[in-house]
Amino acid sequence: MPRFDRILIVDWSAAGKPCRGANSIWIGSDAGDAANPETRQRAWKMLGCQLSRARKAGHRVLIGVDFAFGHPAGLAAMVTGQGRAMALWDHLSALHHDDGTNASNYRDIAAQMNRQIGQPVFWGNGRKIQIADLPRLKPPAHPDLRDHRATETAITGARPKSAFQLAGAGSVGAQSLTGIPWLARLRDRQDARVWPFQDWQDAPVVLAEVYPSIIADRLRGLSGFGCLDQAQVTMLARALRRLDDADALLPLFAPDPRIADLMAEGQILGTGHEAALRTAAAQVTA
Repeated sequence: MPRFDRILIVDWSAAGKPCRGANSIWIGSDAGDAANPETRQRAWKMLGCQLSRARKAGHRVLIGVDFAFGHPAGLAAMVTGQGRAMALWDHLSALHHDDGTNASNYRDIAAQMNRQIGQPVFWGNGRKIQIADLPRLKPPAHPDLRDHRATETAITGARPKSAFQLAGAGSVGAQSLTGIPWLARLRDRQDARVWPFQDWQDAPVVLAEVYPSIIADRLRGLSGFGCLDQAQVTMLARALRRLDDADALLPLFAPDPRIADLMAEGQILGTGHEAALRTAAAQVTA
């Protein structure tokens, strides 16, 4: 019996203005449709509405989101005094501001965390004006913080960028700092649980980190989509649906033994099961 009645995949964006199309927010579903909200606030409202309808119908929902849910072990403790990623989620949620025009203070929050740590780890200022304590270029390595999480080094294929990188192609850091606060609010309002940080097995809504680029090779030459982002969220949602229908999805939620501090760093759904995901995606697109 499938664990989830509906699967949604979200490709996030840290854009500073409303936008659509490539490099914007896409929400794909296992039904094959995809939405392209122009702002983060609109995406949050859209997800909230869908979850409200699902809960009324008694449906269980998996939402996979394409940004880092955790940071390298040690960061949360340095910033919040607690070593759990969920403490950093609450910290970011309390500080973050993001309005209907996509204006966000995430760079200021990153600079503040750099000051707390005593040495810059977040870097990449895409604005013309300088921001104190937020270097434009990658700073020297911190002696107590690795650049990548264990799940990022363990996954096969193209490695995700560091969550400390806030600018440049594939800069997941900005997406995480803008996305985690919105997911924290969604979690609180929709009785959702965050895998692997919380007990999720009986939750009606499960939030999980995904990396759609795992199946990127399976999408080459695929037609019918306006951009790669739309194709990836739609096809990953359908691949996960195929696995769930075959009673083969739950193994992807098992903790990867290569991740020493799971509660601090988190895990990309599918780490260690990349071949199964790619096979399922190939079967969907065939």
